[in-house]
This record gives sequence, structure tokens and C-alpha cells, in this order.
Amino acid sequence: MSSWRDRVAATALVPAVGLVALVGLLVQADGVDTAAESVALLVVLLSTAALYARRRYPVAVGVAALAAVSAYGVLLHRPGPVMLVFVVALYTVVDEGHLAVAVGLGVASVVSFAVADGYDRTGAGGNGATLLHAGWLVAVIVGVTRNRRAYLAEVRARVLAAEQGRDEEARRRATEERLRIARELHDLLGHHLSSINVQASAALHRPDPERSAAALAAIKQTSRETLRELRETLGILRRDGDAPTAPAPGLDRLGELVETAGRGGVRIRTEVAATGPLPAEVDLAAYRIVQEALTNVSRHAAATSAVVRVRPDRDGLLVEVADDGAGTSCPPGNGILGMGERARALGGSLSAGPGPDGGFLVRAHLPVRSDPLPAGAAVPAPRPEPGVAG
Repeated sequence: MSSWRDRVAATALVPAVGLVALVGLLVQADGVDTAAESVALLVVLLSTAALYARRRYPVAVGVAALAAVSAYGVLLHRPGPVMLVFVVALYTVVDEGHLAVAVGLGVASVVSFAVADGYDRTGAGGNGATLLHAGWLVAVIVGVTRNRRAYLAEVRARVLAAEQGRDEEARRRATEERLRIARELHDLLGHHLSSINVQASAALHRPDPERSAAALAAIKQTSRETLRELRETLGILRRDGDAPTAPAPGLDRLGELVETAGRGGVRIRTEVAATGPLPAEVDLAAYRIVQEALTNVSRHAAATSAVVRVRPDRDGLLVEVADDGAGTSCPPGNGILGMGERARALGGSLSAGPGPDGGFLVRAHLPVRSDPLPAGAAVPAPRPEPGVAG
């Protein structure tokens, strides 16, 4: 809107200047009766019309305006209101950055003004008007120069701020990507390696050939699954922007997840209500929350059984993992922090702590129809609820 107004004002300025110069000529000459006055009128009209091109050809228009001032003085033997045309042209020359040219034009105009003013004056009579004219031009040049410098300084400041903003945005995105990768790898490796650790401990502390063989078989299967998921994750990181990617894990693989976690000796049952199709980010978050919660059950809870509940809840999805373990309270570890970050990134919430009937309970609410938080939005701090080391 402001640029449109600027263009309108710049266009309206030319006829206004031409009208003032024309009226000034008619008043000064008391009409157009002689050939010299007619030529002076033509000079005023042509120099005024040249102002329309002052932004494209500022120096040429400035020279043309100076020539008009000189011609006017020669024709009528006095300076006249055509000087206003020259002032507008000189302003444009300075505003476009041609300061040296503007100074030269200003000096030349002062000389021309002094010559024209001296035709009908004697002694020092014309010095005052000449000095006034010179001061006027100096004020124009200095004022426009200061405004231009201030404008350029503001432009440089804006460019610098924009560059800093882009750098900060790039750093923020890089940090978010590192956190996302760290969270994915923690959830993936933590779950499977925890299962392998439990199976290896069982094989070492139960010198029963059959149980040891079963533990080794479980370790083999779990390590195979770990390598498969690790390859999928690394493939996503290495892909080109338009390359197809393997689908991210979701609740359709909940059975595999429960089977892997159950190899540690914990009886796990599932209570899954029909949820309908879920957005990919909600499906992945629900899967990773269940995965991390079951990892904590295997590693920390000393539980014998656990239950995984997934069901619709108002406008979202409710995910609960409860066990019958000790349910001790201690500061949340990386696992619980990561689960909370996943839930809050979707605009949801997560709580983790001792359950109402004992044991430990992880409850997450993930909105399904609400939009995820915008990229770069601040993730709220974890709620100060008790948890287990993740």
C-alpha cells in the first residue's frame, strides 16, 4: 500500500511543479508576448515533462534541468520559477546516489543563477538572492544525503537481521533434527538391547541347556529385528529428498513389539479398541511410546505382568502401559523425556508415575484431528511427575 501511495505522489508531483513554474513564468513576464517568452514557456514545459524520466535517467534529467535554468536566464535575463524543476531533478540525483554529480550540478546552477540575476542588478544587489539560492541547494543536497544514508543503514540492518534469522533458523532445524534422530535411535536400540540384555542375563544365571538355548534364540531374533529397524532408520537419514522411504513403524506392529518385550519373562496382554486410520505421526508416536514403556518394564520395574491399552479418547488416542512392578519414583530419564517430547510435539500430553493400584503407569493422550505444533514451536517443559529412569 505504501509503495502504491509513493508512486501516486511521485506522479502527481510533476504536474504540480509544472503548474507552479508555468504560473510563475506568466506572472513574472506579465504574459507571453515576445519570442523569448514563448521559448521560455517551451523550456518550462519540456523540462517539466523530463521529470517523468528522472528515476530511470537521473543524471541526464538533472543536466537537462540545469540547461533549462540557464536557457531561461539567457532568454528572460533573470532567474525564474523553472528553478523548482531543477530542485526536483537535483533531489533525485542525490537520492539515487550520484552525490558528486549533484554537487557539480548545484555549483553550475548557482553560477547560472548569479549570471541571470546580475543582468538587471548593479553592485551587490544580487548577492543576497544568489547566496539564498546556494543555501537552498546545499540544504537539499545535505538533507537528501542524510536521508539516503539513514535509509541505506536501515536496509543493511534489515539484511543483517534477515541473515541472522536464517542462520538461527538453520541452527534450530539442525538441532531439532539431531534431537529427532537421537530420540529414534534411543527408542529403537534401547528397546531391543534391553531385551537382549535380559535374555543374556537369564542364560547366564540359569544354567539350563534348554533355557539357555531359548534365550540365545531370542537374542538372535531380537538382534535381527534390531538390525532391520536400524537399517530402515539409517536409510531414512541417507535418502534424497524425493527418494521413496520405507513406512515408519506403527500400531500394526504392536504384536511384534509385545512378543519381543515378552521374551524377558513378563506376561503382556493388549487391549486395543478399533481406532480407524491414524495420521502417520500419531501412529509412530503411539508405537514408540509403547515401545519405550515396555523397555522400562523389562529394565526397571521388576514386574511379572503388564497391560497395553490403546483406545479412542474424545478427539484423540489414549495409550496406556501399566505393570505390576515396584512402581518406584525417581527423576525421569531420557526415555520418559523422549516420550513426553513425542506427545507434546503433536499437541498431546503424557504422564508417568506410580499407578493407582500399584505398579507403574504411563498414560499418553495424542490428538488425532488437531494439527501438530508448528515447526520450531517451543516444546513445553516436562511435567514434574514421578517416573523411572528411562
